[in-house]
Amino acid sequence: MRIIAKKTLTQYAENHPQAAGGLNDWFEKTRKAEWNNLTDIRQTFNSVDYVGNQRYVFNINGNNYRLVVLIIMTSKTVYIRFIGTHAEYDKITDIENI
Repeated sequence: MRIIAKKTLTQYAENHPQAAGGLNDWFEKTRKAEWNNLTDIRQTFNSVDYVGNQRYVFNINGNNYRLVVLIIMTSKTVYIRFIGTHAEYDKITDIENI
């Protein structure tokens, strides 16, 4: 999968070092993946949730952080839409359009 943009992950990890390991793990596994559907994603990350409009939520570091991405399966492209704590994620009111 092609991830847009790693810089977002890197910057977040610099400001939140406790999330760095989990984000790096997610990045490496995702980069090597060739997902075609939710079942494929769950083979890599069993706790992923589909929240609509091609958005998927990943738990990072035991659910301390949440990563929301937009995945275009046909082009094998993953767009980073949000990274934050679980509490910050809970404040999102329109997850399908983030």
